[in-house]
Amino acid sequence: MHIEVVANIGEARSDEFLHKTVIVVDVLRATSTIITALMNGCKAIVPVETVLKAKELFREGDLLGGERFCKKIPGFDFGNSPLEYTEAAVQGKRIILTTTNGTRGIQKAMKADHVLAGALLNSKACARAAVDFKRDTVILCAGTQDVFSLEDGLCAGLILEELSILLGDKNMAFNDFGMAMRGCYLQSKDTLFETILASSNGKKMNKSGFQADLVLCAKANTTDQVPILERDQMVLMHH
Repeated sequence: MHIEVVANIGEARSDEFLHKTVIVVDVLRATSTIITALMNGCKAIVPVETVLKAKELFREGDLLGGERFCKKIPGFDFGNSPLEYTEAAVQGKRIILTTTNGTRGIQKAMKADHVLAGALLNSKACARAAVDFKRDTVILCAGTQDVFSLEDGLCAGLILEELSILLGDKNMAFNDFGMAMRGCYLQSKDTLFETILASSNGKKMNKSGFQADLVLCAKANTTDQVPILERDQMVLMHH
């Protein structure tokens, strides 16, 4: 299996995703939020790029979620904190979600055969799904405003590590950035939270009062659930 890790959305080319599996990673926080909301019984999440598009797709009974520059969008039900998407709040609901980077990443990946939402929370399960799909795989790190974000790279490294456990190194080829990220993950795997806290997004979110989000999003492999794109919405993959 060939695995390409792309450092940020700005470097992603939609046509390079044809016939591949793409794992979109936005650890802080869009993909962590998508995973959490679906695990808590939300029916489906519709990822969209703009606030306008979100309002356009909104139907009676839906919920609106999202952020711009870490702040909840005025008039929306939720921001982008996974902790807001509780079972009581999301059970049976469809959520239209727009975030600065993560939902753009999913939009960009639309041409792939399979699009998965990956985070530290479900890296092992994402690796297993990628193996089952038997396609070359791209791990698309969302980053922040077209700049690489360390936490997404660490997650890509963990997914590569899980893939190598499943497939064996001799059956995998990584790009150089992927190799670097795997090394980076292995170096910090015992101090993931501290490493993420020291990253630029970690610092920014800590300062904005999102410590609890950081704690939640920095945990590895807490669930075996994988959100997958079906037509235009993310739902949980059936095992």
